[in-house]
Amino acid sequence: MVRLSIDFEHASRAWWENGGQELWDGITEGFDENKVVLDDDVAASWLEAAHAVPGWNDGPEYAPHPIVVRPFDEDEDFE
Repeated sequence: MVRLSIDFEHASRAWWENGGQELWDGITEGFDENKVVLDDDVAASWLEAAHAVPGWNDGPEYAPHPIVVRPFDEDEDFE
């Protein structure tokens, strides 16, 4: 399982404005969510599409992408 979340330190809006918002809304089912947990295969497919949207690499070194990817720990609080 993988956790995807919005990186609020990624200041560029290019990815969101170039189709990233629609891509994110599709994976969060249109709810106003800032994180989602996905199966590894679904996450890999989604990330492949996300990388193709212009603006993916427009952030600073400490927040290069608009979405943060990390393993999901079932013991962590997802709220």
